Amino acid sequence: MQILQADRDSLLKPLQAVTGIVERRHTLPILSNVLLENSGGKTNILATDLEIQINTHGPESSAGDFRITTNAKKLQDILRALPESAVVLLDWADNRLTLKAGKSRFALQTLPAEDFPQMSVGEEISASFSLEQEVFKNMLSQVQYSMAVQDIRYYLNGLLMQVEGDQIRLVATDGHRLAYSASTINADLPKTEVILPRKTVLELFKLLNHPHDALEIELLNNQVRFRCNDTVIVSKVIDGKFPDFNRVIPLDNDKIFLLPRTELLGALERVSILANEKFRGARLLLQPGVLSVVCSNNEQEEAREELEIAYQGGELEVGFNIGYLMDVLRNVHAEDMQLAFGDANRSTLFTVPDNPNFKYIVMPMRI
Repeated sequence: MQILQADRDSLLKPLQAVTGIVERRHTLPILSNVLLENSGGKTNILATDLEIQINTHGPESSAGDFRITTNAKKLQDILRALPESAVVLLDWADNRLTLKAGKSRFALQTLPAEDFPQMSVGEEISASFSLEQEVFKNMLSQVQYSMAVQDIRYYLNGLLMQVEGDQIRLVATDGHRLAYSASTINADLPKTEVILPRKTVLELFKLLNHPHDALEIELLNNQVRFRCNDTVIVSKVIDGKFPDFNRVIPLDNDKIFLLPRTELLGALERVSILANEKFRGARLLLQPGVLSVVCSNNEQEEAREELEIAYQGGELEVGFNIGYLMDVLRNVHAEDMQLAFGDANRSTLFTVPDNPNFKYIVMPMRI
């Protein structure tokens, strides 16, 4: 039975939208598969790991209704390896999916679609709003690098999304630094917050590819649903209490100056070549008119850069993980950054001039 005939890209692109969440090795083998189903001429492609589920439209099919599952990564790899101009035929018989394109032929195993587990999606919506994909993707890029990775404090392995009135705020922290981004939405919502898992954040970021199209967001009971173009993402949220981010924002740092972002980033990238590979420490020396950045390592090697700044306050020497400084400068695309220092034991605040919607706080380290 021929179930589908389509250009390579019209099948590959929707498949790529869902396969990012598929684990190669799973305790349930069927979760390594993708579900292909056709109803009334419309093909749907769905993948899940039971924590997050992505569903998108595939190419149209006139073959009649069908539901099959096959290995997601293998199907994707085959399609990638075919020429861009290839026309793909899919046949299904005797629990095998046969893919033909030109003189190429591949036979793949299938597993019964009725055994494919899908997440049950809550019906009660506690908050619903939309904003441009470009706005949300920009907010994600400003904070996602600060999420923890496999921290025992599981609520840090994700990102706080908070809505209140006409504001949406995203916050991420790993306990050593914190990034905050906010934007206005066309809504008036009660204060509601959820913690999005790291995997959901990274997949969503990849899928927001139509800058001026709408991203619809619905907060459900212990879940959140995102709709963008033909794709729907449903994700569980992390159950936990996110730290009060307002308490860690330093308000009385008095050693303040501006720097061109790319100039500071270039200096940090150069001195980091000689940073200690394990601790990645950098010393920042603040003096009237000049900021010096110094890195050294166990081989007694040292790198030093000096940057001219409009600053006439007191002197200060403070150490940081140089990676934390470069992360913010690589992900926030402003011309200038404002740095506000306190003392050697106090967190430093990075902001963008005339933009109250972004803050980055980084704690010092002893060097």
